[in-house]
Amino acid sequence: MKKRENFTSRAGFVLSCIGAAVGLGNIWMFPYRLGQNGGSVFLIPYFIFVLILGSTGLITEFAFGRAAQGGSLTGIKNSFRNKGLKGGVLVGAIPAIGLAGVFMFYNVVVGWIIKYFTLSVDGGINKIDISTFFDGFSGSPETIIWNFLAIAIALAIVCIGITNGIEKINKIIMPLLFVIFIILAIRSLTLPGAMEGVKYLLTPQWEYLFKINTWVMALGQAFFTVSLNGCGMVVYGSYMKRDMDIPRSAISTAIFDTISALLASFVIMPAVFAFGFDPAAGPPLLFITIPTIFKSMAGGQLLCILFFLSIIFAAISSSINMLEGPVEALMSQSKISRKKATIFIAMALFVLSIPLNVNMNLFNGFADLMTVILSPVGALIVFISFYFLNNKDIVLEEINTGASKCLGNKFILFAKYGFTITTILVIILGIIYGGIG
Repeated sequence: MKKRENFTSRAGFVLSCIGAAVGLGNIWMFPYRLGQNGGSVFLIPYFIFVLILGSTGLITEFAFGRAAQGGSLTGIKNSFRNKGLKGGVLVGAIPAIGLAGVFMFYNVVVGWIIKYFTLSVDGGINKIDISTFFDGFSGSPETIIWNFLAIAIALAIVCIGITNGIEKINKIIMPLLFVIFIILAIRSLTLPGAMEGVKYLLTPQWEYLFKINTWVMALGQAFFTVSLNGCGMVVYGSYMKRDMDIPRSAISTAIFDTISALLASFVIMPAVFAFGFDPAAGPPLLFITIPTIFKSMAGGQLLCILFFLSIIFAAISSSINMLEGPVEALMSQSKISRKKATIFIAMALFVLSIPLNVNMNLFNGFADLMTVILSPVGALIVFISFYFLNNKDIVLEEINTGASKCLGNKFILFAKYGFTITTILVIILGIIYGGIG
């Protein structure tokens, strides 16, 4: 039997997990929510949820994967078998299917980003009407080509494997991402009128601390920002060595993911206010507002290149995690090689995602289904499998193996009941609010 691959270092593992966690939500959603929900007051519930719930979720998914020496499908199947339950493979496939679905719609957007990067490089960004271009581009047949390119990039990296592919690329692009963010943030903060954007982000509006909506949005942002979906972080955890510190790695991932979101906020909002635009969230912020701002600045083309390059880094590092999950699931249930499994999964998901490129209503509905329902359901299945279907002492031993500071029974109690109930709440609130991630 071929020896299972491993991350070669803790730094490589943590950078890969940060890469999986840092995504479009950090860039086009967090800055808007921070400003709209009380400024710096929003950070109080957000930090509480990230450090307590986010870290707990990551610890669980890392430990579940390392214990199973496989992804969520293997871990869930083993947990069911330990209790004499049937249907482990069927239930275990749900997180992988959910992550595959996220990969489908996510890479439609990655394709858009690559298109805008090429427009920035060749100067085309200066020749188009940015305010109208995006509406004509999104949903057009041309996006299929860019979607294919986005998937091909993820395919190439995942084909290479963990050590020479995923770990190596994240060691390069994650530090570069933070360097570019810092450069862009400094430029944004030096614009005339930029301090209005800083005030928008940081001026505390204490009344928001007592609004339910603030806590709901902070919960959703914290839950989804660290990529808790029951598959991606589980499969990365399965490649951890026994001497790697799970709690410390989880906390590091949560902290650096938050730092990236704050940096993105200081890249975007000061510039938005300096040029008198209304703060917004989602694709319009990324593909209309920011390019319009950079285009009108001195050295705007270079700023556009750097901005979209940083977004590509954030998107690709998440995309390869999304692909690795279902690829590992297929490999675990067959004798198929990594290369063949990656090509099969990637091409199948590309074909299935073609309708999402040309029908924006279908795209939005599919994205909501994957993020609001299937992703948290996948996380819930993993938590129930790990904490309710396995011996408590075995679970705690796995979490503490390699840890510099060991966790105790109180952590198990909180994770088993507190986090499980919270995940159910995330699903319910997501349905009520139409998404909180």
